[in-house]
Amino acid sequence: MIQGYETQPYELLKNYDDFELRYYPSVIMAQTESSPGSTQNFRKLFRYISGANESNLKIAMTTPVHMEQTKDKNKMAFVLPGNLKKPPSPRNKNVEIIQSKEAYFAVIQYGGYSNLNKVDYYSNLLKGSLEELGIKVIGNPIVLGYNSPYKFYNRRNEIIIEVLYN
Repeated sequence: MIQGYETQPYELLKNYDDFELRYYPSVIMAQTESSPGSTQNFRKLFRYISGANESNLKIAMTTPVHMEQTKDKNKMAFVLPGNLKKPPSPRNKNVEIIQSKEAYFAVIQYGGYSNLNKVDYYSNLLKGSLEELGIKVIGNPIVLGYNSPYKFYNRRNEIIIEVLYN
């Protein structure tokens, strides 16, 4: 648990010098995407969990928030609580409920407020470590944010990249 919030489950498989290898089981998520530069993704998802859904159900916040940026779009997803087996449909057509696939990820952690420079730095550091060890990357970097924007100290961020693992 981070700050009293339910945290997405995973299994730590191996600890390396500068990263971890984890298995993430499938989870249900609320996801939205926008064009690059938009800052509305968090607001759309927060409205959904605040009751802007077909059941007017308030849904507990969880950690982490998943953020993926490509040259064409920004994606953001909230992991929904594990006890919410059938989430209500969103009222906003730009929010969708998805089931993530189970997968293996290499994960590197960093502190402070995240920004593009840190994301690039830690993504490249992680990719370099994976390449050195011969671990095949099969996904794009995803940023995981664990803290409220109002938490100033001891912030936790991670970059995860899906890898081929047997």
